[in-house]
Amino acid sequence: SKVLNRQASVAPETEALIWQVAAALDYRANIAARTLRKSASYLIGYSWTPQPPDRANPILDKFLTSIVEAAEAAGYHLLLFPSHNVIDQTQIYRNLVHSSRVDGFIVTGTNYDDSRIPLLQELNFPFVAFGRANPEWCFAYVDVDGRAGIGAATEHLIEQGHQRIGLLAWPEGSRVGTARQNGYFEAMTRAGLAVDPSWIIRGSGDFETGVRCTNQLLQLPQAQRPTALVAVDDNLATGALHAAQQANLAVGKEFGVTGFDDTPGIQHLTPPLTSVRQPIWQVGQMIVKLLIQLIQGKSPENPQINLAPRLIVRQSSLRG
Repeated sequence: SKVLNRQASVAPETEALIWQVAAALDYRANIAARTLRKSASYLIGYSWTPQPPDRANPILDKFLTSIVEAAEAAGYHLLLFPSHNVIDQTQIYRNLVHSSRVDGFIVTGTNYDDSRIPLLQELNFPFVAFGRANPEWCFAYVDVDGRAGIGAATEHLIEQGHQRIGLLAWPEGSRVGTARQNGYFEAMTRAGLAVDPSWIIRGSGDFETGVRCTNQLLQLPQAQRPTALVAVDDNLATGALHAAQQANLAVGKEFGVTGFDDTPGIQHLTPPLTSVRQPIWQVGQMIVKLLIQLIQGKSPENPQINLAPRLIVRQSSLRG
């Protein structure tokens, strides 16, 4: 039993024989019995906000595939429960904890004052978040440095000779959005470039908003109008690329555009889109590894991980 549950170290010959016999007998572990004996469900709770049926999210798909693979390798499975834009999910989490349905949670979509985090800390229940929350809160998380990513994209446009650079940002109140826009402001400040408030346009992260916001920027007087823009996600950037082309601007040579996420397919746009690539697969693997350690009562050596993204430069931002 200990060998089959990978809890004991025996001679290689003995282990091989045990697995051979188990295969010959078509042995399968009795999960229900194991659950009762160990008071464990071997399930990890994961909630997300579903996208509209006509809007794919390949980044979410990659993250989900990563955590499923990592969880299964550790003998766990995922219990998925969509949030459907529920503002306060704490009762859902509380019910799952008290009913012993899950052994831990992967918490995503974190924001400032996220009510799920203090609840799980109060219940002393294992969880790892994809992203941070309030600076004074201490909990296990894996995050991607969006500020550094947008900073790198802004610096790249400055290196291309742009001085008037606009920003397509999300609405205020988003922790992730704030981090990314801070990267833009910091890069502009380091370069000694002033930021005109009219260059900052906020809106939801979709193609239509990218078109509308870019058209607004392009209507500014020519001496004030940005010659490039940084978008905090690829949907906004794709809309910006389309709007610039509709205005008869050569994207790249005359008007630089960068995005964030490096969404599959943007390399096939005309021109291909420069974007910030998040290590999404690595994030998923690390989150599950941390969570399993917490479930097992261990103290991770580094429970707070901030990964660096990478700027992928393509023709949409190159002047030459």
